[in-house]
Amino acid sequence: MSEITIDGKVCKARAGLTIAEVAKANGIYIPTLCNYRGLKPVGSCRVCTVRVGGRYMAACTQIAVEGMVVENTAPDLEDMRRSILEMLFVEGNHMCPTCEKSGNCELQALAYRYQIMAPRFPFQFPVRQVDASAPKIVLEHNRCIQCQRCVRSIQTEDGRRIFVPQNRSRRRKIGVDPRLVSELTDEMALKAMDVCPVGSILRKEVGFAVPIGQRKFDKKPIGTEIDEEITR
Repeated sequence: MSEITIDGKVCKARAGLTIAEVAKANGIYIPTLCNYRGLKPVGSCRVCTVRVGGRYMAACTQIAVEGMVVENTAPDLEDMRRSILEMLFVEGNHMCPTCEKSGNCELQALAYRYQIMAPRFPFQFPVRQVDASAPKIVLEHNRCIQCQRCVRSIQTEDGRRIFVPQNRSRRRKIGVDPRLVSELTDEMALKAMDVCPVGSILRKEVGFAVPIGQRKFDKKPIGTEIDEEITR
């Protein structure tokens, strides 16, 4: 057991844990979009960026080391996170009032947390398609933020990936293996929708099963679940 300091709080850290894991275990919230429980962290969204010894690093991938002094909520770091969220909004076509994931969307919840009213960047309004060709799911490419949580988590029993990155640069999108997605079970389809932090993967025929106003982030803002997990 070692100790690191996060925003002045001394935190106990078990060997091998990342800064994000240590923070969570000590009741400190560090936001993230690409990271997900049970998946190997990749640090692609950079929303969890912290500063250690003057260097910026992703809290979800950086292993905590004895004596680390971590800055998590410095004004410039919070503004950096806000700018990343704003870029994700303007780069896609996000219509929260009509989105099935509203109230369960992590991007939306973080926008509320960081009080984003109007992005500082111009909207791109990209032309993207909605793909409803799969039997059990709809792919809403307008909302995808390229976190690849679906790619890393939804696989067949023999390890084949159902969701796959396609194309490059601005044309990059998350597609599906047409044969494997046809074998997607109801359970896996619901898991894919749950794993997605936004409303890009939707399960067919179960829309608005939980009424708006009763959803996860309708009840409590994102980040407050940390305290509940620590006190269990």
